[in-house]
Amino acid sequence: MKDLWIRLQTLCVFRQLLKEDVLRLLCAYLEQPSNDAYAAFVAALYTANGGDLGKYIRSVCENSENVYVCTVGCGQAVPPHIHDALVHELQTLQDAADLTPQKLRSLMDYDGFLPEFLSGNVDIAAAYRHRTENISKYGYGIYAKNRMFYVDEQDGIVPVRHPDQTKLSDLVDYDRERGIILDNTKALLAGKPAANILMTGDAGTGKSSTVKAIGNALYSEGLRIIEVRKDQLRAIPKLLNELAHNPLKFVLFIDDLSFLKDDDNFNALKAVLEGSVSAKSDNVVIYATSNRRHIIKETFSDREGDDVHRNDTMQELVSLSERFGIHVTFSKPSKQTFLRIVHHLAEESKIQMPTQELDLLAERFALERGGRSARLARQFIDGLLSRTEVQ
Repeated sequence: MKDLWIRLQTLCVFRQLLKEDVLRLLCAYLEQPSNDAYAAFVAALYTANGGDLGKYIRSVCENSENVYVCTVGCGQAVPPHIHDALVHELQTLQDAADLTPQKLRSLMDYDGFLPEFLSGNVDIAAAYRHRTENISKYGYGIYAKNRMFYVDEQDGIVPVRHPDQTKLSDLVDYDRERGIILDNTKALLAGKPAANILMTGDAGTGKSSTVKAIGNALYSEGLRIIEVRKDQLRAIPKLLNELAHNPLKFVLFIDDLSFLKDDDNFNALKAVLEGSVSAKSDNVVIYATSNRRHIIKETFSDREGDDVHRNDTMQELVSLSERFGIHVTFSKPSKQTFLRIVHHLAEESKIQMPTQELDLLAERFALERGGRSARLARQFIDGLLSRTEVQ
């Protein structure tokens, strides 16, 4: 046991794992066994995954962001000395994963009750080899454990704790529009040329839901979604540099994009889409949604030509839209499409109601709110469900 403690202390490739509560407290117990130290270790293990030491160590190894996996992710050759260190450290972690409550308690002269935990039944080296051989699908670090992210106030990439669970099967109609976006995303995953996409159309037609549903559908293939607010566009070059050598593929998602004519963020995004020295990255595309056709909020004075160079001004107003390789329009649904969405959602929600009555109520709901959309269809169904629950 003392030998295991020494070997854990000499971890190099996986050194950051010693900061994790479970392994830190395990080391503390191995160094100085006591009832209190044992209980503290098991309590941390219970909190981490319910009390399975083998699965815990396998998980932290697989998701570790270390020099070995970063080198593999960049497509570079791993130096022999780092590979040798990895092999020995995986064996050390395997020995830790195989520890049983009986082995640990044998270090103390105590016959009273101490809590149990599970261990063993994992092959750490084989699991790690599988992950690194398929690193373009699994990733490492925070990207191995999460599918959607946002950019914080310090321009850092942070996981979304409770990501949107929308599935492609939840979305009705707009099959052609979604197909274009899905095909482009699959091209990105396949390492083929992929375009930045601008999605425009009426509010509530499913533009944002499409991006999130595609992110969920292709997560296991190595796709991650990172949402960027409009006021964070200047951070995109930094994000591109950070993601450039990551083995995964990323969609930078900008929702509800629009600018005033003199908005500084306008030129920032233009530079990213075309012309910036750091703008091009083979593993990142930008998907933006907007309820406006040309993104820029125009005034009548813009159209009437107060600017001496009116044609140049108008060209500037549309130039950003043109820098997206693909432009997909989500039109407001017709009555027939709207009702088809309502029927699909009603069936999913197990609402039992005559079709004629359902259609009449849905149309009334849409007319009272000035139009039809997939979002309104969802709100209508949610309203029916709430009234049913109350009754």
